[in-house]
Amino acid sequence: MADEVILLNFWPSHYGMRVLIALEEKGIKYENKEEDFSNKSLLLLQTNPIHKKIPVLIHNGKSICESLNIVEYIDEVWNDHSPLFPYDPYQRAQAKFWANYVDTKIYEIGSRYAKTVGEEKETAKKELLESFEVMEEQLGDKPYFGGDKFGFVDVALVPFFCMLYTYTFAGKFIDDEEFPNLTSWAKRCAKKESVSRSIPHENKVKHFLEEKSLLNRGD
Repeated sequence: MADEVILLNFWPSHYGMRVLIALEEKGIKYENKEEDFSNKSLLLLQTNPIHKKIPVLIHNGKSICESLNIVEYIDEVWNDHSPLFPYDPYQRAQAKFWANYVDTKIYEIGSRYAKTVGEEKETAKKELLESFEVMEEQLGDKPYFGGDKFGFVDVALVPFFCMLYTYTFAGKFIDDEEFPNLTSWAKRCAKKESVSRSIPHENKVKHFLEEKSLLNRGD
């Protein structure tokens, strides 16, 4: 009997994209169910009753929540193809540390940058670029954060960074000369089918943001 894999998701979510990338990287067959945040499904409320947020992975009727936790689960269950974690315990611990840095530092600052204006926005931009400097040094001249193979830290960062770097409407936020390692890494990742299939087209995101802005203004 084949595994039943369902992903409760919302397509613009960087967190959901992480899970999509992991599923695609592993070649897992899954059903992607889009959630309506204004009318959350009973299934979402039942499978993530604590936070009531996406993404939620439902594997043979059992739910797993929180994106990095889901990606780790996927790697452990489907461990016979495209491992996302290194085998060495120390390297695994390092991968978890840097993925957590992406979550608690970069994504948090990125959210603040998106939601603020004026001086507060400029402060968030400065902090975000400083956090990218940390990741630039951590990556070094390696193809991927874990070395030669695409892995856990790449999955954690790539949705946010690739969208910020490649989408023209985001402006020249990230400079190739200032971040040569990260921008080369982003281009390398974007060529992977698992990534390109999981990150939405720029026009779709732009249209979504424009509609959201109009709704917030009450137009």
